[in-house]
Amino acid sequence: MAVIFSGIQPSGELTLGNYLGALRNFLEFQDEHECYYCIVNQHAITVPQDPKELFANTRKLAALYLAVGLDSKKSTLFVQSEVPEHVKLGWVMITSSYVGELERMTQYKDKSQKQGDSIPAGLLVYPPLMAADILLYQTKYVPVGEDQTQHMELTRNLAQRFNRLYGEVFTVPEIYLGKGGARVMSLQEPTKKMSKSDDNQMATIRLLDDADTIAKKIKRAQTDSLNHVHYDKENQPGISNLMGIYQAITKDSLEAIEAKYEGKGYGAFKGDVAELLVDTLQPIQARYNELKDSSELDVILDQGAQKAHEVAAKTYRKVELAMGLHRK
Repeated sequence: MAVIFSGIQPSGELTLGNYLGALRNFLEFQDEHECYYCIVNQHAITVPQDPKELFANTRKLAALYLAVGLDSKKSTLFVQSEVPEHVKLGWVMITSSYVGELERMTQYKDKSQKQGDSIPAGLLVYPPLMAADILLYQTKYVPVGEDQTQHMELTRNLAQRFNRLYGEVFTVPEIYLGKGGARVMSLQEPTKKMSKSDDNQMATIRLLDDADTIAKKIKRAQTDSLNHVHYDKENQPGISNLMGIYQAITKDSLEAIEAKYEGKGYGAFKGDVAELLVDTLQPIQARYNELKDSSELDVILDQGAQKAHEVAAKTYRKVELAMGLHRK
């Protein structure tokens, strides 16, 4: 069994894009591999957070992870801040990093340009903490989107650098870009990826949106004037995005979808997409509501933190011994 690691920040609600594009497929790993799913709340504080919101979002994200199908008997679900080895190894990874390679990280460059001189140091050094998250569990595969490949390359470089200096301590992880995940685009700007941080609330379907909200967002989704349900990402990106969502849920071929809606126009198709989404998300929402304030959720997170700590502590002890950071 290979080790799989994935982490999500508790900032904003999970979207339909998170679910269809990644999480639904990642959950399949738990039947064949040793999986660690981490709520990376210490990454969230690289920018200012409201403490009450961070607390609530952490619990909300954990409940959603379980509601979409994560099985706590097969996978380890835990909160990053409850396993102290993450920040311990994070510091080691920072000391192993070069300022130049951190300054070249795309997300740091983008965010630092917007913030001028008031750049939190955490924005610069959080990639080594991300590397620590992964390396603690001797991870073999990390399922990521293409926007995270640069961070994964840094993680691999840090693991190889450490192993070269101190001996073979870490498994060098591999990037798993995924197969079969739907790339869900913004409902308002269909050439852009759907994002939970989009300021336009009509652009994103969130997993906890109610039926009326989903119907309204799909009805107002940007399409074109052709009124012909046809898949053409270049010339008809809006309707192609909705077709991709429909296909991801039903598994129907694009050709079958086109044939089914031949001559029916966008109104009928949008109505069916909305109904399909409501039917898909309502069971997830019902399970979420059962979990969010329950003692069951606390038990699962307590057990997950204990299991993660046991594994992480073994790796970190190897680091201490390799570097001389020990007294006995």
